[in-house]
Amino acid sequence: MSYPELLTPEEKLADAKERLALPDIVVLCGSTSFMSEFVEVNVQQTAAGRIVLSVGCNMKLPHALWADPDDAEALKPRLDALHKAKIRLADWVLVVGTRVGDSTRSEIAYARSLGKPVRFVHAEVAAEFDGEVDA
Repeated sequence: MSYPELLTPEEKLADAKERLALPDIVVLCGSTSFMSEFVEVNVQQTAAGRIVLSVGCNMKLPHALWADPDDAEALKPRLDALHKAKIRLADWVLVVGTRVGDSTRSEIAYARSLGKPVRFVHAEVAAEFDGEVDA
């Protein structure tokens, strides 16, 4: 007697998204130095009918949650883990900004390791990563 193969968590998620008829989910990645661009890209992607996941905290701006340097250091890895979860949830990644630092590079590598398509807002950044520009 043979048993059916169990679905992986990724397959279960894809199946649930399909059954719920969810629109594409895109996650925005990039430096918070480009927050105004994040806002504009979020608007454009939302207007195009996509669910947009984005950065939730801009630690470059003052806030009580990270005013203490020890609190800020403790928060960074939690925010990184949360953003990686957003990448897992998303159907594809859209990289915002005209330059890419180490953190965004690691997010791109992570997304690609999961087989997630990675697109870029700017052609010059796409060329650096041999990627597709989002139209």
